[in-house]
Amino acid sequence: MNKKRVDIHCYDDIINLPHHVSKVHPHMPIPDRAAQFAPFAALTGHDAAIKETARLTEERVELDENAKAVLDEKLRLVQEVLTENPELTVTYFQADEKKAGGTYLSITGNVKKIDMYAQALLMADGLRIPLKEIYDLEGNLFGFVENMD
Repeated sequence: MNKKRVDIHCYDDIINLPHHVSKVHPHMPIPDRAAQFAPFAALTGHDAAIKETARLTEERVELDENAKAVLDEKLRLVQEVLTENPELTVTYFQADEKKAGGTYLSITGNVKKIDMYAQALLMADGLRIPLKEIYDLEGNLFGFVENMD
């Protein structure tokens, strides 16, 4: 075995010298020095991508013919009383902008207009809901239509 012999006196000439302080560069504050050793995120955005992938969306439900007929009747009744700005709870599908599927939302508010040209329900607060995305309409106005289900 070949062991290297360590000379413990090899740094004796510099061990007691004073600490060097630069005259050109200012002293770095301790928090900045600590930041040099902070974890490095090599995969920037990776956590956000994982969270986005894990976020759940729902599939759009296709209404059967009976449900479509009930919804059409409800829209007809709303059209008849539009001048009264009826209050409704509208459940509709909102497609997700980033991935397949979306979510069902329910909002309650007053109906301002049914725009047949644009095929949208316009609420008093300015929200425009495409008619093809409406899943259900609820309100006092539908007492007897609800029983058709």
